[in-house]
Amino acid sequence: MSKMHENEFEINESLVQSLLESQCPQWSELPIEFVKSSGTDNALFRLESEYVIRLPRIEWTPGSIEKSINKEHEWLPKIARCLKIPIAEPVFKGKPNPSYPWPWLINKWYSGHTPSFEKDNEYELLAKYLAHFLNELHRIPLPNGPPSRRGVSLKTKMLDDETRKAISELAGEIDIQSVAVLWGQLSNTPAWNKNPVWVHGDFLPGNILVQNNRLAAVLDFTDVGMGDPACDLIIAWSLLNSHSREILKNNLENIDQDTWERGRGLALSIALIMLPYYKRSNPILASLARRMIENVLC
Repeated sequence: MSKMHENEFEINESLVQSLLESQCPQWSELPIEFVKSSGTDNALFRLESEYVIRLPRIEWTPGSIEKSINKEHEWLPKIARCLKIPIAEPVFKGKPNPSYPWPWLINKWYSGHTPSFEKDNEYELLAKYLAHFLNELHRIPLPNGPPSRRGVSLKTKMLDDETRKAISELAGEIDIQSVAVLWGQLSNTPAWNKNPVWVHGDFLPGNILVQNNRLAAVLDFTDVGMGDPACDLIIAWSLLNSHSREILKNNLENIDQDTWERGRGLALSIALIMLPYYKRSNPILASLARRMIENVLC
């Protein structure tokens, strides 16, 4: 299993087996298999045919993994009951032990495949399903949820600083002058001035499963919480081409033009930050970042 971060924790099948034996022996005899994924922060192992084990590889700030795992364990079962589309609902929360430093999860496994973001196919039908999922998610009536780190203003200093730093690091690779001007315009779009809503927070092609061009399941709710729904619109520029993007937009509810433009701005920011970080360690994500930048600039 190749590393994507300098300080990530080494995870292998032997570690996973020991965690199962010590914490959930009822599943310790089931076969486990590493799941190859373009994801960056978690190692995934399929457990039999019904479950997937998810172990964080790296902790960005002290205590953040425990907070995130507890959040998912508490809120995702409640959120799942409000949605028609299945989500990666946790069925077991593991504890840290001397061999592994953080909490971890076993989630439900769903069949399907992640859609290709590099093809020129238009996902007309899928775009409608994506819009219907977001409409349901954004109107979930569960109060007092935690804030999502992604559902924030584009003018947040950390976000603006990281975006501008990434632009400077990409000199010679992209048209940084045009990108800087566009980021300045998009980041000044009027902010969300309504009550925060439930958001996924990382709604990218790698976190959805499709079957027969229909949305089959939504995965990885690490950034779930409440905030500006614009953050979930990044799927428009990370997966969809112009025609399907318009279908998505036309089927979304309560998303005005300013919210759409903030979504475009966040898609640009995420792509700019991803590209210099992953261009050597994760070519799939680097390719996705380049595609997003191209789509936002169109």
